Amino acid sequence: MAGGAAATERRPFFPLHFRLVCTVTDSSLIALPDRLAVDPRSPHHVAAIFQQPIDIGVRFNGKERVDVEEYCVSEGWIKVPAGKTRDRKGRPLLITLKGSVEVFYQTA
Repeated sequence: MAGGAAATERRPFFPLHFRLVCTVTDSSLIALPDRLAVDPRSPHHVAAIFQQPIDIGVRFNGKERVDVEEYCVSEGWIKVPAGKTRDRKGRPLLITLKGSVEVFYQTA
């Protein structure tokens, strides 16, 4: 896959470059908000959460999802990319799925 491989690559909800193996106590973690977005341009993006050395997990309708771009626990929805489609600025088009949403910190 030369050339266009980077353009079609899906971003996981938790940035891979933040994966570190270390021991983190529950008291040092920031509480996960009701609504969170991966996109730094969003008003619901909290950079401090993504700078922590532990991954965020999202369970939607009982299944773990790794392609979540934004979630809201109280309203019960997640936004995920709609396949390989992109908008005119090159960002993935997102669809909203409604259901049961649980967020948590993943332990290694």
